This record gives sequence, C-alpha cells and structure tokens, in this order.
Amino acid sequence: MSPQTITPEKERLVAMLKALSNPIRFQIMEMLAECQTCITNDIVLQTPLAQATISQHLKVLREAGLIQGTTSGPATCYCINDESIHWLKEQIGQWLPDCCHQGKEHQ
Repeated sequence: MSPQTITPEKERLVAMLKALSNPIRFQIMEMLAECQTCITNDIVLQTPLAQATISQHLKVLREAGLIQGTTSGPATCYCINDESIHWLKEQIGQWLPDCCHQGKEHQ
C-alpha cells in the first residue's frame, strides 16, 4: 500500500469525525437534529457542563462545519449545517468502497 496524500476533502472529513468523537458534541448534534435550532443556554441546560465548556464544544462543531450559529442580541442560535451533513453522509458512503458489501459473508 503506497502512502496517499491527504486531500482537503479527507482533512475536512477527519475534522468532522474528530469533532463528533466527543460524547458531549455528539449529544449536542443529536439535540440540534431533534430541535432544529437551539440557543446556547438551552444546550447548557441539557448537559451537566458550564456554559464556557459548552461554548468551546460549539466552537469545535462550528469550526468543523457541522453547525452554524446566528447571533440575536445576547444569544446565539445554533442549527445543523445541512449542506455539510449531506457532504459528510456522502463521504462516509464512499470512504471504504471495497468494504462491507451488503450480502458479503464475514470471512
């Protein structure tokens, strides 16, 4: 197997998967998928963590492109970045093309 260059697409995929690997960030994504939008305080109330800690997790998700936020007065309203999630699903579907074929028996 020859070494492969990490393409910008692969770097983006790795950043998204890394962001999702944290249980709190995963929980935040589940909340946003269910509620469609949440302000930071709503997210804080659903976790045992301080607002500053949640804000850091939201920053990681935002920098990975998984969520987007709009500021309305003192509050920021977050939602899932639909375009990025569609891209992520597509990339995962193409990630290991020679693996896990439906109907393939385990060897």
